[in-house]
Amino acid sequence: MRPLFHPALEDIRPEAILYALSDPERAAIYVRLAGAACGNTCSALAELGDRIIPKSSLSNHFKVLRESGLIVSERQGVEMRNQTRCTELDERFPGLIKAILSAYGQIPGEPKTD
Repeated sequence: MRPLFHPALEDIRPEAILYALSDPERAAIYVRLAGAACGNTCSALAELGDRIIPKSSLSNHFKVLRESGLIVSERQGVEMRNQTRCTELDERFPGLIKAILSAYGQIPGEPKTD
């Protein structure tokens, strides 16, 4: 099995973060991951509201989030466990993630506003 690519913290660029979170589905996935204390599996995040994201799209969303440096993924048997890098990213780019998610009206740990 091919190893997963995770950029080093110093290699993460703001434009990659902006691109990754420019998609509302990826932003919603990221918010749900950030709200999960110990991360979550890909399949557990397939349902967004009343919509189920197809596995192929979900796989691509996680790849973009991972390669932009927003999450870390680890294989555990047949599942992929994902966690955010919120603390590290906030140290490198203070306030960036919160500002982006605020624009969507979605802050981890806060109720979603409509």
